[in-house]
Parts: sequence; structure tokens; C-alpha cells
Amino acid sequence: MKYLLPVLVLICMACNPNTTPTETDTEAASVAGEVMATDTIPPSRPVLAKEDTTVFGMPPYEYLTGKFDPGQHPDFVKVAARYTDGDPYLLHRETYAAFEKMHAAAMADGVQLIMVSATRNFQRQRQIWEAKWKGQRLLEGKEKADEVYPDPADRARAILRYSSMPGTSRHHWGTDIDLNALTNEFFDAGKGKEVYDWLVAHAHEYGFCQPYTPKGADRPSGYEEERWHWSYLPLATQLTDFAASALKDEDISGFEGAEAAPQIGVINNYVLGINPDCKE
Repeated sequence: MKYLLPVLVLICMACNPNTTPTETDTEAASVAGEVMATDTIPPSRPVLAKEDTTVFGMPPYEYLTGKFDPGQHPDFVKVAARYTDGDPYLLHRETYAAFEKMHAAAMADGVQLIMVSATRNFQRQRQIWEAKWKGQRLLEGKEKADEVYPDPADRARAILRYSSMPGTSRHHWGTDIDLNALTNEFFDAGKGKEVYDWLVAHAHEYGFCQPYTPKGADRPSGYEEERWHWSYLPLATQLTDFAASALKDEDISGFEGAEAAPQIGVINNYVLGINPDCKE
């Protein structure tokens, strides 16, 4: 794989899993604080080196499932307000540096990229998920999951059209961003189409890839298409491979509806159910 560093020899799995649009997995958590400019960000160390038994200094389970506070993590930085919809966001420093370069290139071509979501930890994802699980939030603005889908597996699949189970979202990793709008229709015409066409043509030049393309023969499972969702591959490819080795369906726990994770094969079908181009 183009961005893959040497494969991890030893994976720490001693951690206890129970330790601690519109309506999409793309709703953001607020993070307070001042903005940080790219030129103040020192380079971080390589990810997943052979001798490591941790991910960014943390047990693999905790990092991959978002069971940490990114505001307190040394590799996460605040996104400048000029790049966002007004909410404060955090990203891994390497993702942020790449986004700044991509943003500048897009602006030079007359295209404005606006970040509308970034890192979300386990607790924020749990709030989103459980509100939908209990019917407190309508699925895609139309139906109450608890009324329409009494079976846990069916209810989980319905929510998973656009929202991740806590512990399974790529947004936990600091590698994924949502841009400009949270509906596919926005990108069909006008400014939205200009944004999407530019990203399709140029995002790969800065390391970004759209993980949730239309489902078909090459992506038979996973979330529905999300034209707004872009992933920074130099980090995310390694973390995806690491998740394939380090996470099991039974590890996904700590929220209402978690019992459905093994029934639907959430790791294989959703965590790993991405655009094949984002695996290279």
C-alpha cells in the first residue's frame, strides 16, 4: 500500500473494552480554545513503527475506539476558525497541515473548502447514536428508529446508513473531515458541484480520499455515499489496517444497542467497508 509503514509486529490487546445529513455521522463535537497556526506545529513521529505497541502513545483499543480526550492529546491541534463553519474543531496535526495546503490550492482555483466536522470522541458519538437509537432524533429527518425497527440488528443497520456506532467511527482518529455540507444533494449543482469536482480531481494530491463512495461491486457493504467525507490516507490507511487486526465486534461496547455489533459484523462491514482506493 502506498502509504503503509512496516507492519506492526506486536499489538497490545490487553486493554479492557469496557473501560472506559442533517442527521449523519458527521455531526461535530465542540472543542473550546484558541486556534493554532500550522507554522507552530512541530512534525510528529512516524505512526505504527515496528517497535511500537501503542498508537500515538496510547493503547490501541483506546485510540481506535475514541476513548480519549483529543483536547488533551499532544498530537491533536485546534483548527483555525477561518477554515470552519464557526464551530471549533480538532484534528491530528498531520491531517491539519495537509488540509491547509489543500485549502490554499482550492482557494487559488476559486473553490472554498469549509470544514463542518472533524474529530469526535467516543462520548460524543455515543450521544448521537443513543439519541437515534431511542427515537429522540429522527433518522434522516423521517422516522423513529425505536418504532420502525424493534429488532436490534435492523435498528442498528438503519442508523448505520449514515451514523457510526460509538467506537467504530473514522472521526475518532483525527484523520477525517467533512466539508461544506452534509447532504449529497448539495454537491449535485452550483457551488457544491464545483467543490466536489475539485476534490475528486485534486484531493489525492494532498493525501485525501473519499471513503464512502456509492456502494456497488467494489464496495458492497458499509455506509451510504458521503460526498462530504474525506480521509487523510497517510495516517488513516495505517489505522484502518491496524483496526482490522486489533478490533473485534465483541470489543464494541459501552452504549445502547452495542449487542447488535457482532450480529451485523460491524468491523468487517462498516469499519473496513470503504472505497478500495482509500486502502492503497
